[in-house]
Amino acid sequence: MKYLGRIFLTGVLTVLPVLATVYLLIWLFTTAESFLGKPLQWLIPEGFYRAGMGLVVGMAVIFAVGILMRAYIVRRLFQFTEKLLLQLPLIKTIYAALRDFFGLFAGQDDQVALQVVTVRLPGSDMRLMGFVTRDHFSDLPDGVAKEGEVAVYLPMSYQIGGYTVFMPRSQITPIAMSREQAMRFVLTAGLRAKPSDT
Repeated sequence: MKYLGRIFLTGVLTVLPVLATVYLLIWLFTTAESFLGKPLQWLIPEGFYRAGMGLVVGMAVIFAVGILMRAYIVRRLFQFTEKLLLQLPLIKTIYAALRDFFGLFAGQDDQVALQVVTVRLPGSDMRLMGFVTRDHFSDLPDGVAKEGEVAVYLPMSYQIGGYTVFMPRSQITPIAMSREQAMRFVLTAGLRAKPSDT
């Protein structure tokens, strides 16, 4: 029975990630299709619409926005719109948090201020992996951090969450690892680590 249970567990651990990935992809496809498909049906002649066109249009729009954002005038217009959004109470909180979170791993920010590091816990040989998110605090109120300190985000394994700690730069060790590799390593508690990943 123990042997059969082990075989069943192996099957579950093999099938569940595949099913979860397929489910997520189907959910993304149907969401994009329902969100963009209906407006598209109003714009094109009846009978021309095919399943999947909403998703294709969505990808094309995202790509077009990426191209437009390379133009100075469009960037300035976006910054002006973003400034207005950041003045609305509820929208400001949600939008700013999501923008900063995705920006953390987009590779568009200061590489020095977002380096992967390990943090040694005081009085022990244990270390935690994290990301330096800020190395200056001049724009924040006094008392947030001391001179020579950095802010380090310590994500938790197998969940969305973590802690931001302030510590002397001397207590962190830079790691030659990309942000994506480090986040995957931390979120999976090191289970998905391979020599090629690091």
